[in-house]
Amino acid sequence: MDWLIELIVGTGIAHSILVIALVISVGLLLGKIKLFGISLGTTWILFFGIFLGHIGLRLDEHVLHFLKEFGLILFIYSIGMQVGPSFFSSFKQGGIALNMLASGVVLLGVLITCIIYGITGLPIATMVGILSGAVTNTPGLGAAQQTFTDATGTADPAIATAYAVAYPLGVVGIILSIVLFRYVFKINLDKENSVAEDNDAAKMTEAHVFSLKVMNPAIFGKKIMETKRLVDKEFVISRVLHAKTEGLVVPQTDTVLEENDKILVVSNLKNIDVIEAFIGLRIDMDEGEWNKLDSLLVSRRISITKSAINGRSIGNLRLRNLFGINITRVNRAGVDLIADSGLQLQLGDRVTVVGSEEAIVHVEKFLGNSLKRLREPNLISIFIGIVLGVLAGSIPFMIPGVPQPVKLGLAGGPLIVAILISKFGPKYKLVTYTTMSANLMLREIGIALFLACVGFGAGENFVETVVNGGYKWIGYGVIITVVPLLIVGFVGRKVCKLNYFTLTGLIAGSMTDPPALSFANTAAGNDIPAVSYATVYPLTMFLRVITAQLLILIFL
Repeated sequence: MDWLIELIVGTGIAHSILVIALVISVGLLLGKIKLFGISLGTTWILFFGIFLGHIGLRLDEHVLHFLKEFGLILFIYSIGMQVGPSFFSSFKQGGIALNMLASGVVLLGVLITCIIYGITGLPIATMVGILSGAVTNTPGLGAAQQTFTDATGTADPAIATAYAVAYPLGVVGIILSIVLFRYVFKINLDKENSVAEDNDAAKMTEAHVFSLKVMNPAIFGKKIMETKRLVDKEFVISRVLHAKTEGLVVPQTDTVLEENDKILVVSNLKNIDVIEAFIGLRIDMDEGEWNKLDSLLVSRRISITKSAINGRSIGNLRLRNLFGINITRVNRAGVDLIADSGLQLQLGDRVTVVGSEEAIVHVEKFLGNSLKRLREPNLISIFIGIVLGVLAGSIPFMIPGVPQPVKLGLAGGPLIVAILISKFGPKYKLVTYTTMSANLMLREIGIALFLACVGFGAGENFVETVVNGGYKWIGYGVIITVVPLLIVGFVGRKVCKLNYFTLTGLIAGSMTDPPALSFANTAAGNDIPAVSYATVYPLTMFLRVITAQLLILIFL
């Protein structure tokens, strides 16, 4: 039985893995419990870790630190890969306002910290620890510890202790703020989801199919390429039914349009009215009716699974000339895009191809269309991204007037790199495709490891600190957590008219809080919180790290 005792209370690697796995398992089981219809989900991992740390279970300090930071990197990197393709467009559509609001949360938290510091006379190191815990920002904690050591030559354990005391209720306070806003503003989740879809600018760029009869004399006898030049809008003509010959063809760029020809057009909602006004009358004729006209022409979706296609544009592939087919739509991450000649294809895209059965068979071989190939994880891009992210997060840079360099840390660096790689990687032939299930698995493993390790770190001295006066720190932390969120949340909803799901992502991102994001994503049932989280996260992380160091340097 000695081996079992050693396994449970020892200090080896097996012991560490056993305990971490136990914390995560029990925490996830507890996360299924709902009180008043509310579940804290994966946050229970944190609480159970605190409990085991309090009763005396110990892990090797180096193992604990490594697993915590590695888990955080996995979680943040997977979030960046998921939202990266839509990050820049979401920033244009309202990201400035979101980042202004998130900056307001950061600055209000710093202001409240300074006020409490002035009133209570607590050491600034302790106050910065409370601030970092209240806003659940581990990189800020690390930056403050490093700055304090560099400035004084000694370490102050009060920073980490204050962080550990304030952190649990920081997590709870953020989640409860999200729940509170739902009831204060009387949120109807179905209605919010409907409004979000109606106001989604991305919907206006999705591909839609409609039929037209050519009625404009200005384009009679003109080739399709000339017509597209005149209209100057993004659209693809999928099929043409010639009025004179009653022949159905897959159009080429030199196909000529004549009076009363019927065409099947693919374009987005923004352009439909302009195209209709220029070409002719819109008619009630769906794809099914077009398919019945000529059994020799078929429409099929083909998956891009060959790495050689990744990053190449539709025009560059010259599929029309090679195979006599037409690509009309490209489905990417569930969204239909117009198959414009300049659109760059990515691994995992599904293209709608129109042509003869024989031609489509050849196109399938050319593009891949292997589901087995898509199921294989592209680990190279993930680990290259993590390498670059860690490098970016470790680069010190100077700010005028600040004697010590600052860093983005192991969270900010990987997030920024993940967003950039997922957006621009295919352009440089880097395969970034990851299935949703693989991305979700990576994300959940990361957040589980992170929370378990943070819980253990906080558990050892948690009760003792609370009993010996640390309960006041909890109160200060709650004020720093809740007050900025209530003020900015009210402004965001009432003044800026933010959608509730966007607001929850803003709240989680402004506090750099992965558990809150996990809670918001689960409650929303969509990716809107994740998009707003990633929109504000880079700037917020930068401000959290900078302000933690500045407080130490200014008041020390």
